[in-house]
Amino acid sequence: MKTHRLARVSEAIREVASETILFEMNDPRVKRVTVTRAEVSGDLQHAKIYVSIMGSEKDQKLALHGLRHATGYVQSKLAKRLQTRFTPVVTFVIDEGVKKSLEMTRLINEALGTTGQASAEEVAAPTDGASSPEGPTDGSAAQNPAGA
Repeated sequence: MKTHRLARVSEAIREVASETILFEMNDPRVKRVTVTRAEVSGDLQHAKIYVSIMGSEKDQKLALHGLRHATGYVQSKLAKRLQTRFTPVVTFVIDEGVKKSLEMTRLINEALGTTGQASAEEVAAPTDGASSPEGPTDGSAAQNPAGA
């Protein structure tokens, strides 16, 4: 199947799932859920909807349980929107990408925080005029400060 059709169908699935979860579901278990992406199989029979759930591990499991309970409702909304022969069977999957990206950002900030202070001290007190980023490296600016 052509990839642009798969991309259009997966985008439609993501939109419908996102709108349904955000505006139409009244399940108190489903809170702070964001649909990040959707993947559709080549034959349009199965769809994975990746969700990011903010909160503790317990909140995530509870929200995922609520989403799996509402799978039929989301599929019925998909059937109304999609003009395909079959409605894809939906499964919800927790997207770990957001969590991993936040962890990577934290680690980068930690690394820059520890090495960033040492490099700032080195820049603040250069050993000679040649290593200064403001002037030429041959020392001519130090000999003739007026520039004449």
